[in-house]
Amino acid sequence: MHFARKWGWILAVVLTACRAKGGGAAQATDASSSPRVVSLSPSTTEALFVIGAGSDVVGRSRYCDWPPEVSKLPQVGGFVDPNFEAILALRPDLVTGARGPAGSALRDRLEERGAITYFPETESLAQINTMILGLGERTGHVAEARARVTSMDARIAAIEKAVAGEPRVRVLLVFGLEPLSVAGPGSFADEMIRHAGGDNVVTEGGAYPTLGIERVLIVDPDVVVNAAVGETHGAERIRKDTPGWNRVRAVINDHVVPLADETVLRPGPRVADGLATLAKAIHPRADIPADAATSPSTSP
Repeated sequence: MHFARKWGWILAVVLTACRAKGGGAAQATDASSSPRVVSLSPSTTEALFVIGAGSDVVGRSRYCDWPPEVSKLPQVGGFVDPNFEAILALRPDLVTGARGPAGSALRDRLEERGAITYFPETESLAQINTMILGLGERTGHVAEARARVTSMDARIAAIEKAVAGEPRVRVLLVFGLEPLSVAGPGSFADEMIRHAGGDNVVTEGGAYPTLGIERVLIVDPDVVVNAAVGETHGAERIRKDTPGWNRVRAVINDHVVPLADETVLRPGPRVADGLATLAKAIHPRADIPADAATSPSTSP
């Protein structure tokens, strides 16, 4: 790794943080202060591009697919199985991703080889904001990160206001069908349901429990949001002629909503778009605010 460039960048980040505390501009000013970034999760990759740091990204996970230009970047494995040697070959100054199964072992190995790491939790809207702001601080894009968080918070508040007068709806959000995996308490999706004007019918069993159809019959949701439509015949497997499901209130009343929009379940900078989609699925008659601009930042 080019240590002169690396430590020059670290010094620039420290100075940027000091300027940010004083309310000044917070952007990299020359090539030496621009880090080489490898991003191991879609949420962090999207955040980097949205805040104007996309040109710093030199590698991504196989699941990073937005904005479209990330497809041109080298892949370094997945979220669970990152390729350590492929990451190092890209000479990163910063390796980032949502905190996940790779855990501290990957962080320790990377830092032993001179890379700085940032693996924040993103299991809540507040943590998503913290992730975006943290990337802004680490790439010299503090002002853009703050602007993004402000616009996200404003739109989320507008969506909540739009559904405030609607009746609360009991919701089951399905991630997978074999086994039946759903959103549970304490998960990012559980918080999304609440902000969208719904009540999660799953109140125990952890953040991402699996259920039997007998349990579904007991909780008997008003609406089933089927986010497992990407599975084989996923959109067709919760129907009135499906044994078990044919006795669920939401299915009987034609309140099964297929959901293929990845923004709903991706804890990143497009989360307000996802919340709008989910709110519309739960409250189709509500006047949900129009989409705000979600294109990546063109700031230098």
